[in-house]
Amino acid sequence: MAEAEGLSQRGYRRAAPGAPVPRRNARIGRTLPARRPRNRKDPIMKISFAAPKISKTGAVASGVLAGGKMTPATAALDKRAGGALARAIKASRFSGKAGEILEVLSPPSLGNSRVILFGIGDAKSQTDRAAEALGGSLLAKLNRVGETDAVVNIEDLPAGPDAATRAGRAGFGARLGSYRFDKYRTRESADKKPTLKTLAFHCGDPKGATRLYNGLGKVAEGVFMTRDLVSEPANIINPKSFVAEARKLSKLGIAVKVLNEAAMKKLGMGALLGVGQGSANESYLLVMEWNGAPKNKRQTPLAFVGKGVTFDTGGISIKPAGGMEDMKWDMGGAGVVAGLMRALAGRKAKVNVVGICGLVENMPSGTAQRPGDIVTSANGQTIEVINTDAEGRLVLADALWYVQKHHGPRLIVDLATLTGAIIVALGEHHAGMFSNNDALSEQLTASGKAVGEPVWRMPLGPDYDKAIDSDAADMKNVGNRSAGSITAAQFLQRFIENDTPWAHLDIAGVTWSKRDRPTVPKGGTAFGVRLLDNFVAENFE
Repeated sequence: MAEAEGLSQRGYRRAAPGAPVPRRNARIGRTLPARRPRNRKDPIMKISFAAPKISKTGAVASGVLAGGKMTPATAALDKRAGGALARAIKASRFSGKAGEILEVLSPPSLGNSRVILFGIGDAKSQTDRAAEALGGSLLAKLNRVGETDAVVNIEDLPAGPDAATRAGRAGFGARLGSYRFDKYRTRESADKKPTLKTLAFHCGDPKGATRLYNGLGKVAEGVFMTRDLVSEPANIINPKSFVAEARKLSKLGIAVKVLNEAAMKKLGMGALLGVGQGSANESYLLVMEWNGAPKNKRQTPLAFVGKGVTFDTGGISIKPAGGMEDMKWDMGGAGVVAGLMRALAGRKAKVNVVGICGLVENMPSGTAQRPGDIVTSANGQTIEVINTDAEGRLVLADALWYVQKHHGPRLIVDLATLTGAIIVALGEHHAGMFSNNDALSEQLTASGKAVGEPVWRMPLGPDYDKAIDSDAADMKNVGNRSAGSITAAQFLQRFIENDTPWAHLDIAGVTWSKRDRPTVPKGGTAFGVRLLDNFVAENFE
């Protein structure tokens, strides 16, 4: 559906549901988004794969097994270096454990600028995640020391994935770790700029490694899209500009449909509309469809639903000022859904999928929703709004109704930066998972473990559900002070019909990282894109 500005000819806008509420015309006295700076044209690192050969320029990285045992390529390198590598290992605490790195200045006999020895650990414990972490860690090390060109030796081991798989995964890890959101920096010291221009992985089957890397690259594009959306400030990404970014996915074959406020009002989506009624930015429901299995007409779609609060002040129940700037990424769930759709379409996943994003901005104003207001959701249930800062569940309620009513999905997974309580419970390492279906929970748990985006299942039950009963309406949008994440999930479950398999992922603790990790630089993580891509690939293709 075409977009609309949400203002009538008289400059009034309806607070849904209810009578017309006067508001200032958006063109008068409104703060305009800052002009988007041009992207800095830093050199783009090239990742490649080649057959093993001697490199006499740039840096060379080679592996050492647990206990300090050199691989054949490392032993050959040490022989050319006159035993310098063995002496360096002996003189250090480096033992070849996974994750260890030892930098050795290259002797003249090699001609390389430096040698980087990386720990492999036990050959039997090699995993795809370990290879990805290796690629990201080597990239960070090479940039820190100012290298521009480097070669990494990846060899077959007695056990575990073959060299081509490990090389492709290491390249993927390096690509994920290379992400930077620096478009707004006009000045940056030289020691903080990435220097690496070429990174070549040498292995016995470079064609196989290249095929794997290219396929994973489509997932990386989805991850980067999500990181970009989550990282943008709220004066750039609002409901309308988010929709504009999503429309670009049509180039990949994704059908994009947008419901504006008028359309949502006709559908009775008072829960979602109530959240955004205090903002000068119109609310939208974004619908993205990927039909990768068109011949299978009986294949009902998988549904992924994301909370897209592009900025959350808390509304009238306003948040404390300290840390409020973080609320630009309260649209993390919607960002994941958009990135997932890009990944699936990019790799032409053979499955039918619908992605739904409820896009609003939660602002305090004369037209904002008040504590104590009662709104009617699209499925007819009434909600007493006790706290306007518990807005994400209101947005998801109508989005969940819409996807069930109009798409009849075989299952639903929703994602939301929903509660601070989940951070108290699980910290920044696991997403909280709530579900009405054991099989779905087990599949999501397995996929999270496979890609390094772990989830932890939390309980649901009638005792928790009672906490959101209201004296004035069918339910209230918060329970008591205890079990906040659980009562939020119970609220959402009230909008799941006919026992449709459903899972809710509370990603509040894992959407943003305050530290660098090998494949996840500090900032937006895109947690959920790889998890759900793996979930789709392993269970439905």
